[in-house]
Amino acid sequence: MRIIGWIFAVLSSLGVLGGVASLGIVHHYMQDLPDFSQLENYQPPVVTRLHADDGRIMSEFAIENRVFVPIEAIPQHVIDAFVAAEDQNFYEHPGVDWQGVARAMVANIGHIVEGRRLEGASTITQQVAKNFLLTNDVSISRKIREALLALRIEQAFSKEEILELYLNQIYLGRGTYGVASAALAYFNRPLVELTLAQAAYLAALPRAPNNYNPVTQTEAAIARRGYVLGRMLEDGYIAQEEFDVAVDEPLLVAERRTEFVRAPYFSEEVRRQLQRLYGDEQLYEGGLTVHTTMDPRLQEIAQEALRNGLEEYDRRHGYRGPIAVMEDFNDWAAQLNEMELPAGAHDDWELAVVLEVAEDNASQAILGLPGQRRGVLNFDSVSWAAPWREGQLVGNQPNSVDDVVSLGDIILVSRVGAPPAEVNVLFEGEELAESESPPAADLWALEQVPDVQGALIAMDPHTGHVLAMVGGYDFALSEFNRATQAARQPGSAIKPFVYLAALNQGYTPSTIILDIPMAIEQVGQADYRPQNYGGDQLGPQPLRVGVERSRNLMTVRILQEIGIEPVRDVTRAFGIYEDMPLLYSMALGAGEVTPLRLTAAYGMIANGGRQIEPTLIDFIEDRHGEVIYRHDERECLPCVTQAGWQEGMEAPILEDSRPLVTDPVSVYQLQTMLRGVVQRGTGASLASLGLPLGGKTGTTNDSYDAWFVGFSPNLVAGVYVGFDTPRTLGPRETGGAAAVPIFGEFMSRALEGTDPIDFPVPPGVEFVAVDAATGLRAVDGDRAIMQPFAAGTAPTETTAEALGGPTTVGGDTVRQSTQGTGGLY
Repeated sequence: MRIIGWIFAVLSSLGVLGGVASLGIVHHYMQDLPDFSQLENYQPPVVTRLHADDGRIMSEFAIENRVFVPIEAIPQHVIDAFVAAEDQNFYEHPGVDWQGVARAMVANIGHIVEGRRLEGASTITQQVAKNFLLTNDVSISRKIREALLALRIEQAFSKEEILELYLNQIYLGRGTYGVASAALAYFNRPLVELTLAQAAYLAALPRAPNNYNPVTQTEAAIARRGYVLGRMLEDGYIAQEEFDVAVDEPLLVAERRTEFVRAPYFSEEVRRQLQRLYGDEQLYEGGLTVHTTMDPRLQEIAQEALRNGLEEYDRRHGYRGPIAVMEDFNDWAAQLNEMELPAGAHDDWELAVVLEVAEDNASQAILGLPGQRRGVLNFDSVSWAAPWREGQLVGNQPNSVDDVVSLGDIILVSRVGAPPAEVNVLFEGEELAESESPPAADLWALEQVPDVQGALIAMDPHTGHVLAMVGGYDFALSEFNRATQAARQPGSAIKPFVYLAALNQGYTPSTIILDIPMAIEQVGQADYRPQNYGGDQLGPQPLRVGVERSRNLMTVRILQEIGIEPVRDVTRAFGIYEDMPLLYSMALGAGEVTPLRLTAAYGMIANGGRQIEPTLIDFIEDRHGEVIYRHDERECLPCVTQAGWQEGMEAPILEDSRPLVTDPVSVYQLQTMLRGVVQRGTGASLASLGLPLGGKTGTTNDSYDAWFVGFSPNLVAGVYVGFDTPRTLGPRETGGAAAVPIFGEFMSRALEGTDPIDFPVPPGVEFVAVDAATGLRAVDGDRAIMQPFAAGTAPTETTAEALGGPTTVGGDTVRQSTQGTGGLY
């Protein structure tokens, strides 16, 4: 008895000491446990998405690819699969599964003997504690802290809340976090469409996603999925029939096929704006839903129009030579396969090597293409390729294919069709057996990536919504966005705002302005002597002609008459310059402006003089669906009802709160004058489109920059063409030659199928038929044009009356007159 008592005393003492030690350990680790209350405001990193105006996705920005889904939206069979696989006693234990711990300890004795990996006994709650609050280090200390945190989390959160945290946080491979993203990545399905077998597969992944890769580790993945299904059957989550169907289901991975709208310059500009507005954390982790203003149809048209226009310009300036030269033709196909397409090449362009230039037929060359294919290059496809080096022509136009390409040249080509049947696509030294046929061949055309750049902006002139934006030839070639980041001289594209200032000062479209040489004294500098493009003069002309035919002398003379300050005020009101320097050269476009700002200014001309703020973002929602930003801040009171918008309700009339930035009558007169640019002036090549268009060309000194900015009643577009490192575009490469064709292609396709509408006429406008040559009242129908005037300012005399009798008025005739607002004709 004494021995038994002694043993009992020793064991009791050890138990007390163990209990005290345990309490001490618990007390020690309780001192610096992380604050788990932060889980109450769980804000996981969630993907930010950009959407086009039709709802399609443009881009995603994220550190962790996660879509948060509340627990009530997660299907029950998905929840059951994870509970069965990871924590079968989840709904019973207090955070730590003591039975599981004991079971793992027993199993681990055998694992130690066999040298196998030890089992863990972490519950779902412990995994939440580790994933959110602790590190992944393997230590007794971390496991103790993990268990203590799990016990406290269970006291503060419901089982459903714990599952919501877990199922949205876990990493499941393929760069996905949370079950919703994993369902899309593996099966291209939302959670609600997952089959039982698919849910079981996802539940098999948390321990080691790479070990159960469905493509490279298929057998292991199927076995692990079967284990999860077996656990679900054993725990009563599914019936035997469901198990039998699911376990036999093939494990097929469907790659995610989200249709992204390709608009890299637009998306990147929105990303930069979001970064400025909200910072990196909100951008990459905040789960913003950004509704942009981009119209996918117009964006595609804009991208193609700019590319086509830049390629057409590039072809006018010759061929810059091959990409490389192949010296050794042994295994030429393998050499070609190792080469990558240069940045900027079209998706359907290919690399080719010139294998032979036929001696007996210099109008053709034989090409080798990847995959040991053959092709034919004929003279028609290279006739444009005059040799061009370092910005200048260095030879004559080619007369044959061998004037352009040589043996071994590696070039870019595009397929154009089938070659003539008689072409021999064998190259020198190659022979075929009698039973063999010559390799199949296609006809190809020579291509090259332009080194000129440009931009195209399309905008709704009534809202400021940017509907399309292309910032360069190809985003892969250069990420620099010339639409928003390139400040270049607008040249004559600034002139309409000079003429608008004059109209605001009482001038009319018929006011006569002298188009003759002039010199303006400048203090401390040589006289300023502007010249017209081409160096000619037209003498006295109606003010309208100065816009239509882009007369420099007339523009500077107006500036001299009205002063520079009114023009500065107009450019500030239209958002072109914040504070334009008071220099005469500014009237001819010596300042710098981005295509976006200049296009927005023309948008205010198109909409009748209402202020607009260009925007790429319509509105933004946070992760909870609350609108946190809206470009149009007007309230729609009829739209806000307890029942919401009801079918059959009348459309609400929103107040137009946009302030007027200029006189509507003056801006309508300017609209008409800019339509004259298209009908009779520097943009006359657009007249054949038969659309109600107005606009203005712009060309800087030595043709460094070429512009056309124009509009219809409901669409405004700006085109810029130039080199990133400024240099001349070449002789005669004006806005009319380089930019107008791009604008024309865009507008003709953009407005295709729409009913033509005219510009609304503001109150206070009267129309008078005037003589196109003199601006006075017309008597000759062949020379008459309808022109708007502010009430009471239209001319009252005809040309004949003003001259004292019938006469033919020449553009270079100078006579005195007091008709119109003033001046000479």
